[in-house]
Amino acid sequence: MKKHESQPPVAVYGANGPWILCEDGHKVLDGVSSWWVNLFGHSHPYIKEALTDQLERLDHIMLAGFTHEPVVELSERLSKLSRLGHAFYASDGASATEIALKMSAHYWRNVGRLCKYRFVGLAGGYHGETVGALAVTDIALFRQAYAPLVQLGAVVPSPDARQAGPGENAEAVARRAATSLESFLEKNHADTAALILEPLVQCASGMAMYHPLYLQLARELCDRYEVHLVMDEIAVGFGRTGTFFAHEQAGIRPDFLCLSKGITGGMLPLSVVLTTDAVYEAFYDDATARGFLHSHSYTGNPLACRAALATLDLFERLNVLETNKTLAQSIGRALEPLAQHSRVRNHRQLGMIWACDVESEMTGFSDRYHREAMKRGLLLRPIGNTIYVMPPYLLEKADVEHIGHAAYDALSATLKGENE
Repeated sequence: MKKHESQPPVAVYGANGPWILCEDGHKVLDGVSSWWVNLFGHSHPYIKEALTDQLERLDHIMLAGFTHEPVVELSERLSKLSRLGHAFYASDGASATEIALKMSAHYWRNVGRLCKYRFVGLAGGYHGETVGALAVTDIALFRQAYAPLVQLGAVVPSPDARQAGPGENAEAVARRAATSLESFLEKNHADTAALILEPLVQCASGMAMYHPLYLQLARELCDRYEVHLVMDEIAVGFGRTGTFFAHEQAGIRPDFLCLSKGITGGMLPLSVVLTTDAVYEAFYDDATARGFLHSHSYTGNPLACRAALATLDLFERLNVLETNKTLAQSIGRALEPLAQHSRVRNHRQLGMIWACDVESEMTGFSDRYHREAMKRGLLLRPIGNTIYVMPPYLLEKADVEHIGHAAYDALSATLKGENE
């Protein structure tokens, strides 16, 4: 809050495509998709048209004893895409995490395994900032102040490919991390309900990317030790990693899939947890106490569901996954000068996510870089010393070139002030 005295919030009056329009006349390219939610640029006309049509018919109705066409159609389409046949809706990613964790623990209770109520996640994992989500978020900054409220989950090593030692590759790191997971589950499976992880990219811990082999081995271990596998695709779903869902690259299916952020193309808040027939059946009972006891007033909001349906339509109409392959290559080429900067380490890319680490002891590097990029008409928000780009999918050639030039120039300007 105090920072706003010297750096007032940027006043925005509009946005169109990848561009944010500030009240002072400044135009800024949204290089982080407004915290990873915006897939097709701001104010996409097709999504707006769908919302206008829906608003004429039904704005909201509770799902307690009611239903409506958009939520039914969205559930069916997500089921087909994920091979998970049951959906529970909320409004944000942290709520989706809460739902998945509660549903997993309640499942084990309903099947008579009352001791299975603990969780395990990856080192550096981030799954939201509500109390339950903080239990499986391994970033001290977010949870230290609330530690007395949190029942911390266990942590196992991350398969982050940057940890490769001499002679190791990303696959070897993944296998080594899976061995640690195996040791943990061998000792603790009796009271472990679920493993939760972000597949392929741990975003909030610095865009830590890893080999899909880890997901395959994690799936095998969870099956062997009777532990649920929860995939948090809140940030990496909907084409960010090159496939529609990141876990597809491992050829597996989770027990729970958490989705949010890009699900509505960045237009409205919505999240969903998808799960299996086996989980659903454990709650199918006359006794209320055996039902899943979790409520959200705006569960399955018709407007949000309609925006999500329009987003899925755009994936099909624009052949997004295929065209993104070419776009991702263009982004990689535009950022090559930044990748080759003498102070840059570990440049990496997976689909539409590009990242690198900057070697610098500068205090407040992230904040300084952000300000320099904004001066050059580019919104980037480094995570610590990690610069990353996660832009909308609809970019012109000039937009891509602008990202490359501004990102590089911002780093040069930032490092000039290193000794100040």
